[in-house]
Amino acid sequence: MTVAARGIVAAPFLPMLPDESIDWSTLRAYMAWIAAQRPTAIAMNMDASEGPALDRDEQLEVLKVAKAAIAGACPLVSGIIAGSTRDAVRWGRELAAAGAEAFAIFPPFPTFLGNPVPAEMIYRYHKAIADGVGLPMFAFQFPRAFGPDFPPETLARLCTIPQIVGLKEASFDTPKTVETIDAAKALPRKLGILTGSDTFIWEAMVMGCDGALIGFAGTATAELVEMQRCAAAGDYARGAAIWERLGPLARHCWRAPIRDYRPRMKEVLKLQGLFPHATVRAPQLGVDDAERAELARLARHAGLLPAAPLRAVGD
Repeated sequence: MTVAARGIVAAPFLPMLPDESIDWSTLRAYMAWIAAQRPTAIAMNMDASEGPALDRDEQLEVLKVAKAAIAGACPLVSGIIAGSTRDAVRWGRELAAAGAEAFAIFPPFPTFLGNPVPAEMIYRYHKAIADGVGLPMFAFQFPRAFGPDFPPETLARLCTIPQIVGLKEASFDTPKTVETIDAAKALPRKLGILTGSDTFIWEAMVMGCDGALIGFAGTATAELVEMQRCAAAGDYARGAAIWERLGPLARHCWRAPIRDYRPRMKEVLKLQGLFPHATVRAPQLGVDDAERAELARLARHAGLLPAAPLRAVGD
């Protein structure tokens, strides 16, 4: 199945039971729910789905379960989270055997912490995975405080790797987003720029991003698919109206400390009746009652909940 670097690539969350084990039955239903809303692809083993907190056998099983539940409705992408080039290649092959049709390449931390990261080091890491696994790949630009930052010369080097089809631009920085979009326009071939900055998804699309590879599409999938269609068609009034409803919730969930976006979003999914529990894996903490009430208010404003107040069921 062709993996396109455009539209909405949803990066859903991972339902867990109160004992922090994966809720497999809910995962199956949730994957089918996401896929029915026609995203370009679904990406698992990402940060949103607690990839860094999962055992590797769990990551493989997540892919197998997701693949079966999606049932060919769209391609399945997997994050590759590894600490070395050798491990990334080996692990990529295992993920491909479990059902991954493309990869989002996480930086190999701590080696890629901070900036500048040498363009040659970034190139060699991605080239080794491309040669060793051979599937389509998305590079992953992090906020500048963490790295790696892909300046135009680095993006040009990555463009020479045929398997790289796009970039998840998750700098959460509007000038950097514009710089990346402009740099991509000057490349000899098309690289799709997908925003990963949940706090300004609509604005990034208006600036020129081809879509989004985004955790917020783990809840408002259909709305974001329509919003991206509006951006591509130049229907800015309708697209802006959708984001006017969704934006306050996204900005609240991804506000500082950004690490808390997972428990916040799981609370939203619980309020929607999609998750029975909002469990996150330790050491991540859950949200308090005041936060839960604010999330309910914003989710209702976004049109994701019934108008009448809901009583959340405790875990």
